[in-house]
Amino acid sequence: MQSQLTVRLSDDLERGLSVLAKRLHLKRSDIVRMALERFLEEMQGKEEGMPYEKVKSLLGIISTGITDLGEEHRKYLLKQFKRNA
Repeated sequence: MQSQLTVRLSDDLERGLSVLAKRLHLKRSDIVRMALERFLEEMQGKEEGMPYEKVKSLLGIISTGITDLGEEHRKYLLKQFKRNA
């Protein structure tokens, strides 16, 4: 099923789109569709490249044996710094 979308363009953007459509012998809607497809592909690639996406499978798989590490992390960090100082 195809759907229709109405978009308002600035004068400069409309002029550029018309010039490009004429040069490529394409409809303006085809160019907009191609640009939108490319944008969506690029954004999908960026989401997959986000730091969280890269490490989410690793989160929570290591146990330190310290039950309150999340709540008292500052205390444990300071203790470690003093030990290594």
